[in-house]
Amino acid sequence: MSENKAPASAAVLKNFTPYKEKKGEEYMNENQKEHFKAILNNWRNQLMEEVDRTVHHMQDEAANYPDPADRATQEEEFSLELRTRDRERKLIGKIDSALRRIEDGSYGYCEDTGEPIGVRRLEARPIATLSLEAQERHERIERTQRDD
Repeated sequence: MSENKAPASAAVLKNFTPYKEKKGEEYMNENQKEHFKAILNNWRNQLMEEVDRTVHHMQDEAANYPDPADRATQEEEFSLELRTRDRERKLIGKIDSALRRIEDGSYGYCEDTGEPIGVRRLEARPIATLSLEAQERHERIERTQRDD
């Protein structure tokens, strides 16, 4: 069974170097945009490589086992891989959306408040659309609604 998992954040991406902010630097300047564009494209490419590996693995490993237990194990393994790839497909959509926001100038700003999300938060979660405060508020509201 494949043990590869999608990176949860930019920190686990290959060749990731944290952005070093300069004193008085304008937020989401061209250097920062290029930094995040590189992170997002790298992450997207890694996910696409995983998709290719899964396809090849499933083609190479597909066998019609005569033993029902072996067949069931293989089917469960394939099912797990496909669920993982489906989550990654959704993640690729979020990455593409973040790349579009970089192009239109809205990347790095909270969808709720319009305030800067912050370089460190974006490095931890490059697809973030909410500031930490707005995210926490949304989570509190969700918990409250779930508890009702």
